[in-house]
Amino acid sequence: MNCRMIACSLIVAALVTLAPAGAGAQTEDAVPRTAWGAPDLQGVWDFRSLTPMERPEELAENERFSPEQAAEFAAETIRQRSRDNDTSDRVVPYNDFWFDEGTAVTTERTSLIVDPPDGRIPPLTEEARRRQEAAAEARRGVSSHEPTPGGFVEDLGPGGLQVRCILGFNSGPPMAPSAYNNNVQVFQTEDTVVLFAEMNHNARIVPLDGRGRLEDSVRLWTGDSRGRWDGDTLVVETTNFLRETNFQRGATTPGLTLIERFTRVDADTLQYDVTVDDAAVWTRPWTYSVPMQRNPEPLYEYACHEGNYGLHNILAGAAVAAAEDGSQ
Repeated sequence: MNCRMIACSLIVAALVTLAPAGAGAQTEDAVPRTAWGAPDLQGVWDFRSLTPMERPEELAENERFSPEQAAEFAAETIRQRSRDNDTSDRVVPYNDFWFDEGTAVTTERTSLIVDPPDGRIPPLTEEARRRQEAAAEARRGVSSHEPTPGGFVEDLGPGGLQVRCILGFNSGPPMAPSAYNNNVQVFQTEDTVVLFAEMNHNARIVPLDGRGRLEDSVRLWTGDSRGRWDGDTLVVETTNFLRETNFQRGATTPGLTLIERFTRVDADTLQYDVTVDDAAVWTRPWTYSVPMQRNPEPLYEYACHEGNYGLHNILAGAAVAAAEDGSQ
């Protein structure tokens, strides 16, 4: 009897000793970790998606897709976006092989926006609405890649940051799915993370060592980023923007505060959650979420202006047009 009790006690002790090790091994399998114990975020991550940023009005009552709705929505979105299906008389600038927008929605939700609950971007402030109306009036009859008449330097136009290769149209910050180059590579040490965007080959260096921010007078196109760990989530807060970024076609202001959260869900998924807070533009902060998928391919150089005559021709054409209508 005593021997059986001793044997049972030893078995129980062994199980208690082994249980944490087994649980730890499962966690490490699900979320790879660095040699220093932090979640390993390194690699190339693909954030393309057909899931719309905002919930379409026809899906206003549907927070989530059914599998059938998701397939139908993806097929219809691909059909509508296909440049090769364009039968109008206008010039189609590219064929579809240029584009890499994805072939499916990447979440069950009907929008990338998770807050507000209606899946829609909050209303503009009155100031922002007036500013956008004035810009639209100043650019009446001007295409997106042309400077506003008389504005060759300060006014870059809604596509100016992209045309001048200052910031990519999907790299923001923050990053958001778009037409192509939807990849970011993450490099990681104990005290630093680097977010290397494929579009316009921009590298954002994020210190994790608790250092102070830059002085308010020092402002950067991609802002001043500082990171910290909140459990297994990397939280990156960015302020000190020089002016607008390419996010939402240049809607933001230097007052933007950006909170990005990176969570390694499993071996092949990096969850990217973004809270956008710009009181000069929107009536409240808002949040969207993108599941990034591991990309086994390397990033290739995005040589934006190498051998590019486009910018010279755009500015030369704008100068001629200005001279002809007497605005310059």
